[in-house]
Amino acid sequence: MPAESKNEPAALRFKIRGMDCAEEVTALKRELVPLCGGEERIVFDVLRGKMTIAPGAPPVTAQAIREAVGRTGMEALPWSEASPGPVSGWARHGRLWMCAASGLLLLGGFVVQALLRGGVVQALAGKAQALPWWAVLPYLGAAISGAWFILPRALLALRKLRPDMNLLMTIAAAGAVAIGEWFEAATVTFLFSLALLLESWSVGRARRAIQALVAVTPPMARLRSGPEAPVTERAVAEVPVGATVLVRPGERVPLDGVLLAGTTEVDQSPITGESRPVPKTVGDQLFAGTINGDGAIELRTTSTLEDTQLSRIVRMVEEAQSRRAPSEQWVERFARIYTPVMLALAVLLATVPPLIAGGGWGRWLYQALVLLVIACPCALVISTPVSVVSGLTAAARAGILIKGGAFLETAAHLKGMALDKTGTLTHGRARVQKVLPLNEHTEGDLLRIAAALESNSTHPLARAVLDYAAKALVEAKPAESFQALQGLGAEGVVDGTRYWIGSHRLLEERGQETPEIHQQAATLEDAGHSLVAIGNDRHVCGLISVGDGVREAADGVVRALHDLGLEKVVMLTGDNRHTAEAVGVATGVDEIKAELLPGDKVKAVEDLARRLGVVAMVGDGVNDAPALAASSLGIAMGGIGTAAAVETADVTLIADDLGRLPWLVEHARRTLRVIHQNIYFALGVKALFLVLAAANLATLWMAIAADMGASLLVVANGLRLLSSGVKGDIGKRAANADASPAHAAAVPKRLPDKGRDCWPS
Repeated sequence: MPAESKNEPAALRFKIRGMDCAEEVTALKRELVPLCGGEERIVFDVLRGKMTIAPGAPPVTAQAIREAVGRTGMEALPWSEASPGPVSGWARHGRLWMCAASGLLLLGGFVVQALLRGGVVQALAGKAQALPWWAVLPYLGAAISGAWFILPRALLALRKLRPDMNLLMTIAAAGAVAIGEWFEAATVTFLFSLALLLESWSVGRARRAIQALVAVTPPMARLRSGPEAPVTERAVAEVPVGATVLVRPGERVPLDGVLLAGTTEVDQSPITGESRPVPKTVGDQLFAGTINGDGAIELRTTSTLEDTQLSRIVRMVEEAQSRRAPSEQWVERFARIYTPVMLALAVLLATVPPLIAGGGWGRWLYQALVLLVIACPCALVISTPVSVVSGLTAAARAGILIKGGAFLETAAHLKGMALDKTGTLTHGRARVQKVLPLNEHTEGDLLRIAAALESNSTHPLARAVLDYAAKALVEAKPAESFQALQGLGAEGVVDGTRYWIGSHRLLEERGQETPEIHQQAATLEDAGHSLVAIGNDRHVCGLISVGDGVREAADGVVRALHDLGLEKVVMLTGDNRHTAEAVGVATGVDEIKAELLPGDKVKAVEDLARRLGVVAMVGDGVNDAPALAASSLGIAMGGIGTAAAVETADVTLIADDLGRLPWLVEHARRTLRVIHQNIYFALGVKALFLVLAAANLATLWMAIAADMGASLLVVANGLRLLSSGVKGDIGKRAANADASPAHAAAVPKRLPDKGRDCWPS
């Protein structure tokens, strides 16, 4: 949720004790939507047990919200981002204690019954109602303990005439007591309370996975106010923007910032999922939660604790839960109809057969109770949310921020993908690719002359030359008598000699291009490089090629996307046709669309969607925003340090790593497969026991054990996604596509940055 203005009412935030799954969220909505005037004002964060009520009309008070939540059997407490507040032992472990008490009492009652009946088999076959009253007490205690957290919600569902799983279990247990099946009544409540306990544990595991991201930020930071000032420690939450922070070797970076002094390597895996440390020098960006290598460094903070990249990632993953996947929505709609239908079927099963066939009321009432237990939609309801939350969390660990289950499911259905060129398939930065000295000049001479002539220029090609000269430790004084040559280059005096620098056209106009030089220049340009020529009145001193570079795994990513079954991978760019074709050949895309304005990119994406259906657009998240919005799935590159990209796209590749695209598609499909497996399994178990109940072969404890087992299996299946990483064959193939020397020789890695129109591509 964005921060509120000082002139606007603040949002109300609560910690909801007892909110662990979609069933509880549904119950809360029933009470809160009428109170708040609409569902859009309420945001639920199941991972952290948090609920936020946005300001609006009608106004609501915190007390009214607490009372409404209390009517559901849950508890609303004030939420503090800094500290959620103390939690009592009962609030933390009460469900465990009551479940354990129920299990122990059930075991004690069964031992007593077995002793009285002369054995385990006889105890299972006998009737609990024939037991002495004191032997029934353990079963009664087990039923009460097991139903302790279930009964209040069941009564609420009955009062609202909206049957749910709690009401079904309560009716089943009460019916078992009514017909004297004390053992089965106790077993039903114990196993159901155990299922709810394990469900709560599974959500807690996913919750801890997200909280582990927050925990990587150190609590304290060391600050220095000046070169000679002493070092002081301060809580990270109190460090302002612009402060100088010291980080020792092996420590975690406390806040986002820019490196001021020192060199090091930084493990960015907590943020980006990168497997290798990244070298950092002065001026490079650092991120909170990353791990410093062997160098002692100083950084200038660029954000507060609430605005770090890590904090944004955590917030986005939490908020993603409100954007439910289509599968989640279908399950909720299905359960809304399924539960009352099954309740009606149970009534029919208890009454119709005895009325038609005569007699046997107890038998059919028992089978109706079995049907109620089978009807419990617990496994079905929790099957999808656990899988979606696990999938979103695993993606965040891998450096992919997905804004909701709906977008994760969309990625599983992709048929095509449009990729922007500059900044996506290429690095988006002009860099010197080759220095070719001529006429007895050395590379150092050529760079010194070029740097002197370009020292006052802001042109991208000039900046690339200056950066390259600086890295080569070439020192150059600005040229004297400098004069710009409009549209061609410049000239000036360096060490008493007048030199010129400029494009291939300037070289031709000066009449100094020999056949040999022409051939060398043409070779560089054919490789997709922009040409910078340097010379004087006597001869050409040399050539420098400058260009943008194709991302190392770009062609491997395109091949991997094809391997995954995507029908078309298309490149869109505002650059000229010659440059676009060079990049297209290097990356192996299916189609190339060049010289496009932003509106043209939108039309290209819409055309691709008409041909294929579900398509993604991958761009920088700002200049490509119209095309990102027009696609089925907008994917932004450059998440680190780019808040706009995180906020506008459906998916953000945090590490700027193109190799994550195949993994995203593969992971989304894996998540969807798990969701479908869970749904089919949950429905299959229920269908099986419906048949067994109709054949009088199922018992209450068998039904609840099967339902609990189904719940545990779908939860465990969903939690498997938490261990998903960029380890699959497709991910490896995309990441290592350029490993072979043959491949490196075949694909030109540096491509031109010339010809771009006023809309950066």
